[in-house]
Amino acid sequence: MIFRQLFDPASSTYSYLLASRRGGEALIIDPVLEKVDHYLRLVHELDLRLVKAVDTHLHADHVTGLGALRDKTHCITVMGEQTKADVVSMRLTDNDRLTIEGLSLDVIYTPGHTDDSYSFILPDRVFTGDTLLIRGTGRTDFQNGDPRAQFESIFGRLLKLPDSTLVYPAHDYKGDTVSTIGEERAFNPRLQVRSVDEYADMMNNLKLASPKMMDVAVPANMHVGFDQNEVRSHGWAVTAQEAFDLSRRSDIALVDLRENEERHRNGTIPGSFHVPYQTLEDAIGQGGMLHELAASTGKRLIFYCAFGERSAMAVEAAHDAGLATASHIQGGIDAWKKAGGLLAH
Repeated sequence: MIFRQLFDPASSTYSYLLASRRGGEALIIDPVLEKVDHYLRLVHELDLRLVKAVDTHLHADHVTGLGALRDKTHCITVMGEQTKADVVSMRLTDNDRLTIEGLSLDVIYTPGHTDDSYSFILPDRVFTGDTLLIRGTGRTDFQNGDPRAQFESIFGRLLKLPDSTLVYPAHDYKGDTVSTIGEERAFNPRLQVRSVDEYADMMNNLKLASPKMMDVAVPANMHVGFDQNEVRSHGWAVTAQEAFDLSRRSDIALVDLRENEERHRNGTIPGSFHVPYQTLEDAIGQGGMLHELAASTGKRLIFYCAFGERSAMAVEAAHDAGLATASHIQGGIDAWKKAGGLLAH
């Protein structure tokens, strides 16, 4: 496995780049906007293809690199389903799996620092965001934080992992880079409590100053979505209601870009083709399945995904590949469901 721990000294943020092999797919966890060019240089040097950019939660101490990485690489942006961000390509829920080629991370919901905090687990390590830090825990006094929820996230979930599990947090302010579950259980001063009440009392009386970047970072991080209106201005978007009417026609091919777990959890539009977004480039290229479908049958391709971000990028790529009639459902299957569209499970 390729693994890099990357540090932003301005915000004391750790970002993590993972891939199973050189030349393969990669994901990055908790990227910082100012470090995006550095990440992309490393991705190029390691001959990787960045396919997912993930935030463990809505950050208050730095501006996320999710939007910039998406714009530069067309990667999928990922957060938990509770996020207040306007649009992310994929929203995860508890017990999902976060996958790329050769790697699969268990997804667990670990609220408390914020109400949208998630952790990601590999067999030998866990990425804890701000939930569990090295010899500390994330503050719980803003963004719907809750010390009782955090106590359960830590004691009921993270500390259930094997003691040897490596702990990689989103921040460290003392120069530490990694710990283990066993070390934190034994030596983390905030975990030496006898009850949830004692923990909550401690966390409610920290009296910490607000993060320096909070007034800038939180609003910026809530607005990271791809501008779907630009795609619509070209005439390449349809509303959910328009898609419902078009779906009855024989000259239309609906193309679902989501991954299998999303499809199983949220349903599909009946009659759709399934082409995961990460395989789109081959499918729309000369000789690809979608290119041949459009060329041989004259069908108009209508892409859709969860919230319209992947499909908006897909329709731009399709037009670049010569598929001049392609369009997408603005707002994705989320908009389709709100409009009363039928779903198959």
